[in-house]
Amino acid sequence: MKPPLKGYPSDDFQTPPEALKLLIPYLKREWLIWECAQGEGNLTEALIKEGYNVIGSDILTGQNFLTDLPDMFDCIVTNPPYSFKQQFLERAYSLKKPFAFLLPLTTLETAKRLYLFAKYGIEIIFLNNRINFITPNKKQSKSWFASAWFTNGLKIGKQLVFPTIRDIPVQTTLTGNQSEIIKIGF
Repeated sequence: MKPPLKGYPSDDFQTPPEALKLLIPYLKREWLIWECAQGEGNLTEALIKEGYNVIGSDILTGQNFLTDLPDMFDCIVTNPPYSFKQQFLERAYSLKKPFAFLLPLTTLETAKRLYLFAKYGIEIIFLNNRINFITPNKKQSKSWFASAWFTNGLKIGKQLVFPTIRDIPVQTTLTGNQSEIIKIGF
């Protein structure tokens, strides 16, 4: 199946509320959750309905997750724009707060992200179904990719391991744009 991008901005796919179902057990009720890329607010509304306190923001309303912060929050939950997933992950790790990002499994495919996951840790909640995101014309898409909740700090209890076969040079803004060598191994 081909991606349904024709005529739509590639990052304008809203998350249906049922995407939260497998994440909810890992979120603390007392947390103030920041939905930092809320789009039309589907996740914000669903979290509020579940009894959570939520702050919703979006670049479309003048609040850029990559540069702005609310006064207070305990955890970040969002479906970030996929074209900025690297920057969102780097920013989330730099904030040192628990987070959960709904991302495609292809997020595991780059050396830069593997470096972040190996250095700071990642726990992934794999979904048993594909998420049918809501398109700008309000129809649900037939997703052509699998997604998962990429989390850190939620204490899910199962950590992935990232041993390397060979050293991999990577650049990341978390280390001041310096090239580092991943030296994790057997």
